[in-house]
Amino acid sequence: MKYLKKILLSLLSILLLIISLSFLLPARTPYITGKNSVATLEKVTLGGVEQFILIRGRDVSNPILLFLHGGPGYSQISYARKYQKGLEEEFVVVNWDQRGSGKSYSRNIPKETMTRDQLIEDTKELIDYLCDSYDKDKIYLIGHSWGSEVGVFVVDKYPERIEAYIGIGQVVNGIKGERISYEYAMEKAKEDNSKRAIRELNAIGTPPYKNIITDTNTQRKWLAKYGGVEKQVNTLKDIILGSIFAPEYTGMDGIRMAIGSKFSFDNLWGSHYSLNLIELIPEVKVPIYFCIGRYDYTIPSQLAVQYYESIIAPDKELFWFENSSHFPQFEEVEKFEEVMKRIKQDKLPR
Repeated sequence: MKYLKKILLSLLSILLLIISLSFLLPARTPYITGKNSVATLEKVTLGGVEQFILIRGRDVSNPILLFLHGGPGYSQISYARKYQKGLEEEFVVVNWDQRGSGKSYSRNIPKETMTRDQLIEDTKELIDYLCDSYDKDKIYLIGHSWGSEVGVFVVDKYPERIEAYIGIGQVVNGIKGERISYEYAMEKAKEDNSKRAIRELNAIGTPPYKNIITDTNTQRKWLAKYGGVEKQVNTLKDIILGSIFAPEYTGMDGIRMAIGSKFSFDNLWGSHYSLNLIELIPEVKVPIYFCIGRYDYTIPSQLAVQYYESIIAPDKELFWFENSSHFPQFEEVEKFEEVMKRIKQDKLPR
């Protein structure tokens, strides 16, 4: 017992040392071998606010792939590298902690600038910066969840800069999606005979919620329990561990991540309630692809299918991820890599 206690104390000491060092060591990203590679963590100014991007790729001559993360406030720099090694072979992969999120959080960011319209313009500025920096005309744009809400508007407004758009957990009709998501959670709670889940879901009622923040969190808690958010990953765990151990994040960045997540959610959540992209953006001028998790009830997959069937585009394709919920890009990494290779091949000159 004394020996075990000594081991536990030693492990605790090591953990505390690592956490302490994370506040002292500068942020960096591991080097990628190869004379034409890129691995850099950069600070850029977008819309007058300093923000951070992570750029990684085996060959800078490859096309740029920009991720718009979900949430709002669910930034990716702390953990995305874990899932994107294969993509780095085919693309120059860019992860961006959006305004008010993760490394890009600052208490000096005016709340009134936390809007979808501002994020659209931030995205355009970032695309221009990336194209100018790497001598490209266009980029591939991925929008996940909240990022897909922003992404479709970027595609609609600035198609000349987009080679192709990939929507994951694609937002379509906000209030309709929330109602389907709620009904699914309630159905599963009844099947599970969980009195607590039924009681809490009955208390918040069918969307639109009276308290949009706390009621959404209640519904998502039960939705996650019943597999409508993640099936094969735990991204919250990834974020927590990444915020502590990833070299891209310092200890202060971890604190920014926690504060920024709430700041972003409080100021941006709910913009999708009045959204109906089938009516607002029925046509786009670039190829569009949807990656859909079969068990996604965070942004219900059936709505993405409806949008896919109705949208007019130069080219379009839908990819089902049979073992995924809301995060197919992380839940089925190899399949997602193959899909992205296919999309890249589709756009190569013949």
